[in-house]
Amino acid sequence: MIWDLWKKAFYAWEDTTAKYLETWMKSPLLLGPSGLMLGGAMKAKAAYDKAASNWVGNLGLATKRDQERALHVLNQLESRMIDLEERLAELKRKDDGRT
Repeated sequence: MIWDLWKKAFYAWEDTTAKYLETWMKSPLLLGPSGLMLGGAMKAKAAYDKAASNWVGNLGLATKRDQERALHVLNQLESRMIDLEERLAELKRKDDGRT
């Protein structure tokens, strides 16, 4: 009985709190400054990433962009090699069938 009363009180509190928070989370008073803070954080991160990339590049090391470009080329080469291996296997099968 006490448990049921506690559950009812908890659900009433949870429902009231959820409605209040939902209303507050949609409020322009919260969304405006939050959006500005998020935009500022993203600009700061972009500036940091650019500075870090320049620093690494100036040390003569491969940057993330360089690594991604090299990985892309390696993936293309691997795909071409697989295609060539398949063609060779097919030609070998055809040649074995003739003899």
